[in-house]
Order: sequence, then structure tokens, then C-alpha cells
Amino acid sequence: MHQQLKESLWAYIVHNNPELMFNLQEDYSVTKYLDDKVSSVMPKVLQLLEQDKPGHVILELCMAQLTEDLKPSKYHYIKKVLKKEFELFYERFKEEGILTYEAINLIEHCEPVFKELHFSIDSQENSLIWAGVTGATAEYLKQFHNKH
Repeated sequence: MHQQLKESLWAYIVHNNPELMFNLQEDYSVTKYLDDKVSSVMPKVLQLLEQDKPGHVILELCMAQLTEDLKPSKYHYIKKVLKKEFELFYERFKEEGILTYEAINLIEHCEPVFKELHFSIDSQENSLIWAGVTGATAEYLKQFHNKH
């Protein structure tokens, strides 16, 4: 179960939090991060096994706990902003194969907005966050356009 949780968590991170994936790889800390996170839910795994819960239920419940602090995905939020507000750049980045790379750069660029406006599951629909991220994205894209 430990290995299955590690693999599922990594797949989740790759799909939803590529900025974390790159940071962990850059620091050579993928294994430690995954081991630490999965170890934190092992008491729950044991408790659920004692209750004779099926493996898929255990996996689902533990993944919900493991990914709680990774939600909502800033990566998907940035991609949504790009696609809706800056479609030409979105399509260009996609065609050039740099959409993920640029979305990660935008996450870093927009981090002050995310922090200041407390981006969370509950606040992700807040129009102030959308406006703040859109403004920061426009600023970033202006710099990008001037370089290219």
C-alpha cells in the first residue's frame, strides 16, 4: 500500500502541481518528500485495514488526505486564466510545447497575488483573485512579448 500511495501521489503531483514536481526534482528530494507524506498517512492505512476496508477505499481516503494541501491547483488556475484571457498566448505556448513551462513561470510570478488574496479551495472563485492573477499575467506576458 505504501508504494501504491507513493505512485498515486506522484502521478497527482505531475498532473496538478508540476511546479512542485520541478522543485522536488531540482532539489533531488522527490523520494524523501513522497516517503514523508505517505508515512504521515500510514496510521490511517492501518486503521482502515483493521476495519476491513477494501484497498481502493483506503487509497481514495488516503489520497484525499495526502493531496489536501496541494489543492486547488495553481497550475490549472493559471492555464484557465491564460486560455480565457490570453488565448493567443495560450495557443502559441501550446503549439511551441512550452505551455507547462510558462504556466510554472506564471505561478511563480503570480505567487504574491495568490498569497495576498489567500488562494484556496474556498476562495478560488473570488473575482479579486481572478483580476489579480490576470493583471500579473498581463504584466508577465508583456515582458515575455518584449523579449521575443
